[in-house]
Amino acid sequence: MTVRGQVVVVTGAARGVGALLARTLAARGARLALVGLEPAELAKVAGDLGPDGAAWQADVTDGETMTRVAGEIVERYGRVDVVVANAGIATGGPFLDADPVSFDRVIEVNLLGSVATARAFLPALVASRGYYLQIASLAALTPAPMMAAYCASKAGVEAFAHSLRAEVGHQGVKVGVGYLSWTDTDMVRGADQDAVLRDLRARLPWPLNRTYPLGPAVDRIAAGVERRAPHVYGQWWLRGMQAVRGCLPGLVGTVGQREVRRAAARLAISSGRRGLVGPGGQADEAHRSRR
Repeated sequence: MTVRGQVVVVTGAARGVGALLARTLAARGARLALVGLEPAELAKVAGDLGPDGAAWQADVTDGETMTRVAGEIVERYGRVDVVVANAGIATGGPFLDADPVSFDRVIEVNLLGSVATARAFLPALVASRGYYLQIASLAALTPAPMMAAYCASKAGVEAFAHSLRAEVGHQGVKVGVGYLSWTDTDMVRGADQDAVLRDLRARLPWPLNRTYPLGPAVDRIAAGVERRAPHVYGQWWLRGMQAVRGCLPGLVGTVGQREVRRAAARLAISSGRRGLVGPGGQADEAHRSRR
C-alpha cells in the first residue's frame, strides 16, 4: 500500500517521533495534519511539508477541542485516512518522590489523550475505512522501576488499541500498536539529565541499555503505516520481546530490587518532587499554567 494522497493526522507532532514521522510521510506523498501544543515548533514542521501540510494547536486531553479539530481537518481535506496517536510525556524517579500532579498528568496525556483522540477521529476513519496507529513503547511490554506512570500509561494504551481493533475491524478500520525502545528524542535526552536514572539505565542488559537513532525507528513506523500493520516495531528486536513478556515482571522485580537498592543512597540525595522531563514536558507544564 502507499500513503500517497492520503490524509494523515499525527498528534504530538511538534518534535521527536511525531515531527520526523510527519516529514517522512509527507515525503512519501501523504497530506499531513499536525496536532500539538507548541505552535512555533508545529509551524516549523508544517513549513517543511508543502502546501498540503497544516497544524492545529490542541491539548489531546481536551475532548471538546479534539472533536473541533477533527471537524476542521475533515472540512479542510475532505477525509481522514490515518491517525497516529503519538502525543506523550514522561516523568521518572521513585513513585514517592514524584510530583503527584506530574505523575497523574503522564497518565492523563498518554492514556486519556489517546482515548480523546480516538473518540474524535474514529468516525472519520470509519467513513474512510482507515487506520489508527497507537504509539506505545517497550514500557508496554515490560514494567520498570522509576517509570511507574509511563509504564502504566503505555500498558493502558496498548490494551486500549487491542480492544479497539476488535470493535471496529468489521467496519473496515485497521488498528495498530507501535513499540519503541529508548530512542534519541528530546524526552529521552531530558530523562538522561538525571544522573541516577541515566546510570540505572546504563546497567540494563543489552539491547535495553542503548539509545537508538530516531531516523531508522521512524522509517519502520512509516512503513508500518503504509502496511496498516497491527504491530509496528521501531527496533527490530522488540518483536522478540512479545514472546517472553510473560516472564518479564518477575525478572524485573528481582533485578530491579537489586539495582534500586544499590542506587538508594544516591536517590536519597536527589530526592524531591520530580516533574515532567524534556522540552515537551515543559511545554505541557506551561500550557497548564496558562489555563
